[in-house]
Amino acid sequence: MSIENIVATVTLDQTLDLYAMERSVPNVEYDPDQFPGLIFRLESPKVTSLIFKSGKMVVTGAKSTEELIKAVKRIIKSLRRYGIRIGGKPKIQIQNIVASANMHVHVNLDKAAFLLENNMYEPEQFPGLIFRMDDPRVVLLIFSSGKMVITGAKREDEVYRAVKKIFDKLESLECIKPIEEEEELEI
Repeated sequence: MSIENIVATVTLDQTLDLYAMERSVPNVEYDPDQFPGLIFRLESPKVTSLIFKSGKMVVTGAKSTEELIKAVKRIIKSLRRYGIRIGGKPKIQIQNIVASANMHVHVNLDKAAFLLENNMYEPEQFPGLIFRMDDPRVVLLIFSSGKMVITGAKREDEVYRAVKKIFDKLESLECIKPIEEEEELEI
């Protein structure tokens, strides 16, 4: 299982002068006719931040909560270095975690679609089964290859719980079978 992206909002509790930021901070993009936010990209960790004059930011691209916090600190430090006054402590709230996982099994999606509640499976439209889990509250895109995409989590542990829970559920419903070793080597 691996986390692919974390999207978070950051509140700075102050208004920001985006024109001043555009003039003094290098490598930012700001074109208010196209988009109301200033785009600030970090190379390490590789994240993008959309900064709005309201003092709100949307940060995307982090691969862990730890990396997200590090990125926000680095963004604030960089802004301060170029003379932008940032007071107080930023409030960070994770909005969405997107992860991928591989259960290393074949999944019988037709059977799973019949036996699982809260799912949608239209193989003519999309090859994966869309399963809405209530606890944790996430959406899983499950493919016959055993691979899946998990979205909607607010904490990393919710992703791990969701993967374990769906694996156990599919196993109990007899919707999965092991991949033969030769098949796995071909992939």
